[in-house]
Amino acid sequence: MTGPAGRRYGRRDFLSHASALSAGVALGFPRLAAAEPPPETTRIRLVQLPTICQAPQYVAEELLRSEGFTDVQYLKKPGATKAIETALASGEADINMHFAAPSIIRVDAGDPITILAGVHVGCFELFATERVRSLRDLRGKTVAILELGASNHVFLSSMLAYVGVDPRKDVNFETHQSAEAMQLLAEGKVDAFLGYPPEPQELRARKIGHVVVNSSVDQPWSQYFCCMVVGNREFVRNHPVATKRALRAILKAADICAAEPARSAKLLVDGGYTKRYDYAVQAVKDIPYNKWREYDPQDTMRFYALRLHEVGMIQSSPQKIIAEGTDWRYLNELKRELKA
Repeated sequence: MTGPAGRRYGRRDFLSHASALSAGVALGFPRLAAAEPPPETTRIRLVQLPTICQAPQYVAEELLRSEGFTDVQYLKKPGATKAIETALASGEADINMHFAAPSIIRVDAGDPITILAGVHVGCFELFATERVRSLRDLRGKTVAILELGASNHVFLSSMLAYVGVDPRKDVNFETHQSAEAMQLLAEGKVDAFLGYPPEPQELRARKIGHVVVNSSVDQPWSQYFCCMVVGNREFVRNHPVATKRALRAILKAADICAAEPARSAKLLVDGGYTKRYDYAVQAVKDIPYNKWREYDPQDTMRFYALRLHEVGMIQSSPQKIIAEGTDWRYLNELKRELKA
């Protein structure tokens, strides 16, 4: 993988100093990997976006190499999260973290993707002007989003459905790039903006708006996974050993992010994934990366499928989405193998 000078050394140095984790948890998993067959392919491709919440898959580079992937590629894409599902569905990317709700929409549409595990809860925060004190106050208001169908649009639509507001007719969505959306919120020209790291960190630093919902701590959103691990269906079917090894690397990296947020944040900045260390360390500290063992990803699929069905974004039942778009076998095996 190409990148800034010294990047590879920085990753190895980081892993060797993951002191907050025991050797068995942080670095012991290669012994488990060694007992398995080698991956069917030594190439693994993921998507790189300028968002901090996907930290585990970036921290995982050297872990992926220790799992037998000699060609680890991060495909740089524009900021819109729809780039992830497009790359996964087309086979351009093999595996990636992605928000649960848009992944459900793509399963409903018949895209060849398979949801493999949950990683963390939270990261989205809804900022608004003083005119908005609750989700229901968005009725008749204007909300800035990246684009229709993007993660922030889909997530907010599911939130509105949960409180009885129809996002299709009760809210005016305007599409703006993040920097423009935040400025419009500061000027009171839009009423709300749903952001994900590093956007909430910047909004707080600039004292723009106030937080209406923080999905890391506010129920029910904090009870369900936000980012999940999603694979291209053919990759998962044809490369079961590689799939398990890649998933193991990402989940172990999530443990490292939870235990070593400052070091993880430095790695993100040094690797060119984000610019501001202070924003990065705040985000990694705040996002609950240690929930992948505790929460049931099937509950997340059911919850968001119901919300999306209510607003007409999907036609399938939760049962059909789960049956056709998920495979928890690798996660269940890794939960047994990687007990803390």
